[in-house]
Amino acid sequence: MGDLNGFVCGMTWGFMGVRGTWANGAARDSMREMKQNTGADWIAIAFAAMQDTAHSTEIRFREEPTVTDEEVRWAIAEARKLGLKVCLKPIVNCADGTWRAHINFFDKDVPCEPKWSDWFASYERFMLHYAAIAEETGCELLCIGCEMVQTDRRESEWRALIARIRKVYSGTITYNCDKYQEDNVTWWDAVDVVSSSGYYPANDWENQLDRIEQVVEAAGKPFLFLEAGCPSREGSASIPNDWTLQGAISEDEQAAFYAAMLTACERRSWVKGFMLWDWPAKLYAREEAGRDDGYCIYGKKAEATVRRYYEEKRGIAR
Repeated sequence: MGDLNGFVCGMTWGFMGVRGTWANGAARDSMREMKQNTGADWIAIAFAAMQDTAHSTEIRFREEPTVTDEEVRWAIAEARKLGLKVCLKPIVNCADGTWRAHINFFDKDVPCEPKWSDWFASYERFMLHYAAIAEETGCELLCIGCEMVQTDRRESEWRALIARIRKVYSGTITYNCDKYQEDNVTWWDAVDVVSSSGYYPANDWENQLDRIEQVVEAAGKPFLFLEAGCPSREGSASIPNDWTLQGAISEDEQAAFYAAMLTACERRSWVKGFMLWDWPAKLYAREEAGRDDGYCIYGKKAEATVRRYYEEKRGIAR
């Protein structure tokens, strides 16, 4: 466990997809373009299930808008046809738009108030469902949570959940903590791979990597940036996690962020790879790339930067 078999040259695929948007020609073309244009050899198949608010205790993963199990299996099968290794990444979101990092409850149970125990019971049903699919389809990696900042302190619940997941899934397990939270997770020993979201300002990578390095050394586990990226928007390289930032379209801004991140990380041998954010299941037309200000690098200057880097890591001569 924990053996990633080389550097992970990955992309995150499909996240904004909703039920009925996978398992079609556009999604198949998107995945093929992803591999061809980025040089990726890993894919994080990411999708969301909803709970109503940050204080709701029921995760409605069997309902719309979550993609169906058939769509998930389809995406895994398509990735296999392309020779990609697979990380399955089920994510919980709040239907009212609140970011999942704010899912939170009282530390002590109070009558008539929502409780951690109820939420974790629902989260366990959610995660064990997809752990079984990951096992059935042979996914190499399973991400058991993403940027759940307020849940991170619930160490005993996470340890119990991981133990139950291991009874269902025999592969490698990781947890994707949020940026700046790497040293706040006290249960890294329970997973196989330490992961976080690499949305650090372009001029601050060295400082953040110095900090994260201490966490990785203490954990004694491989490390991945299970998310990392930047919108193609002026100002985004300084605050890449803000998808609402207002700014003019700028491929140069995005490319500069990628150059800074990859250069800094290349000097750290403990960084074992990336699942860059992100690549949608339905792409814009390549000729329209210059009018897109999102995270996707398809057809943009950063695409060539990533492809060059990934091909070098994989030893592919151009």
